[in-house]
Amino acid sequence: MRSLLFVPGDDKPKLTKALASGADVMLLDLEDSVALDAKQTARETTRYFLRDTISRHERPRLYVRVNALDTGMTEMDLDAVMAEAPEGIILPKSTSGRDVERLDAMLSVHEADRGIAEGRTRIIAIATETAASLFSLGTYQGVSTRLAGMAWGGEDLSADLGSSANRANGEFTEPYRFARNLCLFGAVAAHVAPIDTVHTNFRDLDGLRAECEEAVRDGFTAKLAIHPAQVPVINEVFTPNAAEIERAARVAAAFKAAGDAGVIAMDGEMLDRPHLTRAKKLLERARLAGVYA
Repeated sequence: MRSLLFVPGDDKPKLTKALASGADVMLLDLEDSVALDAKQTARETTRYFLRDTISRHERPRLYVRVNALDTGMTEMDLDAVMAEAPEGIILPKSTSGRDVERLDAMLSVHEADRGIAEGRTRIIAIATETAASLFSLGTYQGVSTRLAGMAWGGEDLSADLGSSANRANGEFTEPYRFARNLCLFGAVAAHVAPIDTVHTNFRDLDGLRAECEEAVRDGFTAKLAIHPAQVPVINEVFTPNAAEIERAARVAAAFKAAGDAGVIAMDGEMLDRPHLTRAKKLLERARLAGVYA
């Protein structure tokens, strides 16, 4: 996963258009982008879209963002979409690993009822949307084999905090950078993909690129998107380039040639095991992106 594109679940033209966006994952949204009185329409539209699309060979992975567990609507959302076997569910406003465990149990029932292989449906948790959730970002490790990623979000968190804005001069302010960093640490500790939040100004592709480059530098491996125009930039930045791949491959080869020594010299620089770990992670990302064999 590099790019994960949100698409309103009640908008069939946008759903159809998003198929050609190049996104690795489409996030069919039943939550924030759908008005309360349109929820049932969104469930039906999303169900039929899944039914028409899931069997295609060339398509993004299809995840559905359900409504949060405390809304009383999650089960209705799952009833509508699980018969069509989406690849995954996005859990918004997750407050701790216990919420993932709860969703895991719900999915197990749906899979059993519909003849879907146990554990097939993955989970991505949006893990920073309330103030309380920030105190639980270390609780996701080992909670579910379904957990594929953790994303952070600043818009709902801003509403929960009552802040007037979450950015100043185009940059996230300190409370939101704190949430971002904790999510990164929590996801890596849980051995799942750390996913950066949306860049809400979809016309600002230069700003998006800078944000993507910062995210890759810090260790995020994917980014949420809200518009198809953002997808090519995200895919480009989150795909290792030829120079990065060449150096990582040389680092890995040098350690192997040295008998997996603890430290080696290369290009006048002393490299130790953390350099090898970083090189292997980059090569794995490149392999998954299809640019390294």
